[in-house]
Amino acid sequence: MESTLLFLAVLFGGMAIGISIAVSLILSAVALMWQLDFFNTQLLAQNLQAGFDNFPLLAVPFFILAGELMNAGGLSQRIIDMARAFVGHISGGLGYVAVFASVLLASMSGSAIADTAALATILLPMMRQQNYPEGYSAGLLGSGGIIAPIIPPSLPFIIYGVTTNTSISQLFISGVFPGILMGTALLLAWRSIARRHKLPSMEKKDWAFRKQALANGTWAIVMPVIILGGIRFGIFTPTEAAVVAAVYAFFVARFIYKAMTWADCYKVLVASSKTTAVVMFLCGAATVAAYMITLADLPNQLAVLFEPIMDKPLLFMALMVFFLLLVGTSMDLTPTILIFAPVCLPLAMKAGIDPIYFGFMFVFTGCLGLITPPVGTVLNVVAGVGRIRMESVIKGISPFLMVYVILLALFVLFPQLIIAPARWLN
Repeated sequence: MESTLLFLAVLFGGMAIGISIAVSLILSAVALMWQLDFFNTQLLAQNLQAGFDNFPLLAVPFFILAGELMNAGGLSQRIIDMARAFVGHISGGLGYVAVFASVLLASMSGSAIADTAALATILLPMMRQQNYPEGYSAGLLGSGGIIAPIIPPSLPFIIYGVTTNTSISQLFISGVFPGILMGTALLLAWRSIARRHKLPSMEKKDWAFRKQALANGTWAIVMPVIILGGIRFGIFTPTEAAVVAAVYAFFVARFIYKAMTWADCYKVLVASSKTTAVVMFLCGAATVAAYMITLADLPNQLAVLFEPIMDKPLLFMALMVFFLLLVGTSMDLTPTILIFAPVCLPLAMKAGIDPIYFGFMFVFTGCLGLITPPVGTVLNVVAGVGRIRMESVIKGISPFLMVYVILLALFVLFPQLIIAPARWLN
């Protein structure tokens, strides 16, 4: 257990004094090398470089680029306009627009932060104008944003698949049905809020307007069909799908919608490169840490602690979910995957848990951390974009977080809710 305690102490100690997560991971690996009397700078450099040089990880920069192009090129705006045309006239209609737009955007970008920023930028001013409760509006947009890491294409599923050597395509498929359930749960929660507060509606659009909105949004709707259809029918891999998504988004934004200049393209490339650099450095640092975790045999050390419940998969899964919820309150989703997934998956497989199901549950539970204080990355995005006090956002997100926790409990109690649809789709 000394190795496990040393690794965690250096990792969280480094983070506590303000060292970046990536550097803290490398320092944790160095600490294990020192303890095992195995210090070798060449191995550190080789594993760091191996973390970048990974073909499936090429999907990450291209999906990030596709998300930036969607937001800058008007695809996100047209998705929202289309939803407004069809459901904006219902009481609290902008909330329904937010949920439908969240699901559609999730099937194109895979990034919770990008989707949340796009939704909040466009919809929050409209909700304010309609006198919607500010906290609930922000809470709904943040909750809708975290559907993006669940419905494919999902950046966290890609990172989890690469980190744990799990099929990315199967992880993608496992998220389709639960992602729809998440949207349905948000609709029910918002319906209750809209009725209680008697929220106003927008003017009902005629069918001519709706047809025009649908025509304007057709190019945007085709994008997830191409991505998901191509992956499902084996036309291209998830990595190739990311390239297709980026090229398609650029073509539509630049030549169909004509919403981007060449100067805008440069800005999009710079923004995508900065985000990619952060993610890739994390992946490289995590590869170094994973190498030393394996060498120090940390999974087997932890297996001894879990030995009494290894024959009780339900109890094991419940404890693992509780642990990940705690981690999620203080750590972002990507480092959570990179640090804990390589350690937790072997334990889950020893407990007889389906690896695809466990991968989905790992990412879904981590997503809840994105809307849970004190870190709550998505909460910060909504509060920053909308210039809303964090206390108001936290209060407003509570009912939506509650329905997600209920969903999480159902997924733990009934694994077939994930496994059966995934097998059918596969």
